[in-house]
Amino acid sequence: MSSVRGRYDNEINEVQQDLLVLCNRSILSFEASFTAFIEKDLIKAQEIIDKDVDINQLEEAINDRVIKLITRQQPVATDLRRLIVLLKAANDMERIGDYAVNIAKETLHIGNSRFITSVELLEDMYFKTTLMLRQIVDAFVEENITKAKEVAELDDQIDEMYGNMIQHLMKLSAVTPENISQITYLSFICRYIERCADHATNIAEHLLYLKKGQHIDLNN
Repeated sequence: MSSVRGRYDNEINEVQQDLLVLCNRSILSFEASFTAFIEKDLIKAQEIIDKDVDINQLEEAINDRVIKLITRQQPVATDLRRLIVLLKAANDMERIGDYAVNIAKETLHIGNSRFITSVELLEDMYFKTTLMLRQIVDAFVEENITKAKEVAELDDQIDEMYGNMIQHLMKLSAVTPENISQITYLSFICRYIERCADHATNIAEHLLYLKKGQHIDLNN
């Protein structure tokens, strides 16, 4: 029985390691996409779009492994909770990869045109969101719910920055309607960054569910 349990634990650990690979790839893609946006690196932006299939395939592989473990092993409650959390966290990280692709697409739309306004607030949002993403992965690995809660608290700051940037862009569209296309692209990028922060908060909630067995909304 112990050898069976040992193999089962090893398989769960392997899925967790796959998740960490997915986390790293998604965060690196997010970082690269924003750098491409700031630097107007259209070649890099296209590469990010092309490589997204790798992130998608890794998430699908994690899903397949978790489903096989559930159906084959009929896990006890605590193991089932861990497997469900791995599924959900993988989905959140895959979505971050999608938002990286979306930022890259907006970068291609903007092209080599000069920015019609300061993007400093977007940069601040990006840096804080990247910090959230890196810290929530650390909290997840350590299963540290205190760190997870601290990460989720940063989301309020991102939301405030998002509101301020959107308000600024709306005012800009009223006085410079000729720039509406780029204003729209910048609004989308702002939204994608904000959504990445939301997914970091989601992972914090998954960790709390893993440790406490309760669904806790950290967005309130």
